[in-house]
Amino acid sequence: MVIEDTKQLALRFYEEALNARDLHVLDEILSPDFVDHLASREDTVGIEQFRQFLGMATEAFPDMRIRVEDVIAEGTKAAVRLTIMGSHEGVFLGNVQPTGKQAEWTGIDILEMSEGKIVARWSERDLFGLVNQLGAS
Repeated sequence: MVIEDTKQLALRFYEEALNARDLHVLDEILSPDFVDHLASREDTVGIEQFRQFLGMATEAFPDMRIRVEDVIAEGTKAAVRLTIMGSHEGVFLGNVQPTGKQAEWTGIDILEMSEGKIVARWSERDLFGLVNQLGAS
């Protein structure tokens, strides 16, 4: 995969799948054995489990949007710096009750690609900053 293809696949993940909520595109861009590593929860394995995770995230923040600030690619990996925004309208992290507050938090993802598909994502989010904004710290 050329670096430009790696960047385009990363952008497609955020714009089409996450922001546009076109979950069908996940079948095109994720490997069937995709693994999502997020520090705040157990790994999500497979496309269907990832769809379920996205459902929980958008229940908590139904208008959630992700702004890609930077994409840096080398070889089969892309590092993506993000700003995430949304209104807290549902239960978050299993026990943070809805506040209705607008929040904005940052994140860094590393995506690994193979044969034109994303095979893994490692995510770090500023959950402390998010929970502080929600008044739930």
